[in-house]
Amino acid sequence: MKLDGIEIVRASISLRDPIRTSFGSLARRDLVLVRAVTPDADGWGECVAPTDPLYSSEYADAAATVLERFLAPRLLERGEVTAETVAEVLHPIRGHRMAKAAIEAAVLDAQLRSWGVSFADYLGATRDRVPAGVSIGIRQSVGELVDVVAGFLNEGYRRIKIKIAPGWDVEPVRALRAEFGDDLPLQVDANCAYTLADAEHLARLDEFGLQLLEQPLGEEQMRQHAELARLVRTPIALDETILSAESAADAVGLKACRIVNIKPGRVGGYLEGRRIHDLCRANGIAVWCGGMAETGLGRAGNVALAALPGFMPGDNSASDRYFEQDLTEPFLLEDGHLKVPTGPGFGVAPRREVLKRIIDTTAWIAA
Repeated sequence: MKLDGIEIVRASISLRDPIRTSFGSLARRDLVLVRAVTPDADGWGECVAPTDPLYSSEYADAAATVLERFLAPRLLERGEVTAETVAEVLHPIRGHRMAKAAIEAAVLDAQLRSWGVSFADYLGATRDRVPAGVSIGIRQSVGELVDVVAGFLNEGYRRIKIKIAPGWDVEPVRALRAEFGDDLPLQVDANCAYTLADAEHLARLDEFGLQLLEQPLGEEQMRQHAELARLVRTPIALDETILSAESAADAVGLKACRIVNIKPGRVGGYLEGRRIHDLCRANGIAVWCGGMAETGLGRAGNVALAALPGFMPGDNSASDRYFEQDLTEPFLLEDGHLKVPTGPGFGVAPRREVLKRIIDTTAWIAA
């Protein structure tokens, strides 16, 4: 496939409800979008790098810079390219997985549109809809948290995940179990907020029958996670620690987790995400698709990925969970599920009137 050029689009969009985690609060998405232009079709990708380097070392300004100065020119220099070769072409550029994931997604979207094939069919998805889950940030009080969870359950969400941090863990979980019972699918996410010295305290969560405890320790502490997994009964899930299929294989070998959160942007793209899914499924490790407050561009790919057979309910929420008006046609909650897009490519595209309103700058890199 010949690329005519690549456009880097900067924009920003407000969240309806700021998301507070152990490392900060997110009230606005600083968007970096990539458009791959070919003679036959245009494709779009969304970079999930946040504004500040708090979740990971990547952040939006750096992603836009590396895309414009290094990734796009290197890809265009290749001449003929396919989505399956993007990772290989960009491999000499160290790191920047979120930026690489965005440009790979744009090329993949264009390629599949030119073929008239949906992303779900390309992946081998086995479902036409996926159960919707919601991730809830740290709130001002336990009472407020209970009210927020009740609202999401009334909307039909099938799984609840709450953010935790030292001083906000056992009591919020206890309150939710008391209010909603033991049958509520409940998860907690620490975003690296604890150390192995907190193992005895974290073991207090075992009594609540949680589906998982996500990323309790630091992102580079795989061995410590393996030790923690022997000290608590709640299944450990890894997020920030898993950067590739290789790191997932290490986690499986060390028995550092029983569940993996696959965030396509974090691992370098949807194709690497599928490799992690296949690896985990072959080794009896559950997976789910995590979210980064994506617009409909990123959400479309996430929903299709989550339709593969190894995925449990994840962080895929309806558009109105995050935005008053999504960048694409909105994803709607229907009987607790989201429909998997069936159109060519990712099956969605930015709405011109919305993009025009939120766009900040563009950069065109010609072949």
